[in-house]
Amino acid sequence: MRVLVVDDERGLTRALQRGLTAEGFAVDVAYDGETGLELATDTDYDAIVLDVMLPRRNGYDVVTALRERDVWTPVLMLSAKDGEHDVADGLDVGADDYLTKPFAFVVLVARLRALLRRPAGARPAVLTTGDIVLDPSARTVTQAGWLVELTSRELALLEYLMRHADRVVGKVELRDHVWDGAGEDLNVVEVYVGYLRRKLGRTAITTVRGAGYRVAG
Repeated sequence: MRVLVVDDERGLTRALQRGLTAEGFAVDVAYDGETGLELATDTDYDAIVLDVMLPRRNGYDVVTALRERDVWTPVLMLSAKDGEHDVADGLDVGADDYLTKPFAFVVLVARLRALLRRPAGARPAVLTTGDIVLDPSARTVTQAGWLVELTSRELALLEYLMRHADRVVGKVELRDHVWDGAGEDLNVVEVYVGYLRRKLGRTAITTVRGAGYRVAG
């Protein structure tokens, strides 16, 4: 498996290169967004580890440019930022997962392997399940043609569920991907599912007792 790591913290980048190589990955590195974009466009990588704050071009712009060029390589974004909207912003522009610094190397490897297990192929720019339509780039949700106002966190949660439609997604997975863990109690997932049901209807998200939640594809 070939991975591209794009981060301007050279010590971290070299450490990731050594560690991932030891895990059996072939690793290329770039230290700025423009170089990372060029490599990611010209080379067929299995996954990209991409920092948000980069010289020349930030990580959000790199992901946006890749998706506009129909490059759908899975992207794991890294950031030292921990603001309310960072995870939603990363997912909105087309990233597949998000990890906040500092992180454990074993967690990064686990996240990468999870991305690599997902089916290959281009993801739709607009997500549709039943009568619900979510446009990640416009950050809008409509149901039966009517606009539904969602907060950034509600939108991120709904998008993750819709990207995994017809699969049961557990509370831990939702917390770790939508909230990046962040010390949040698992009850926060249940609370936000409740918020979505009040806005979209109780049947929009199904509870699978003891397993998690699912939306129909």
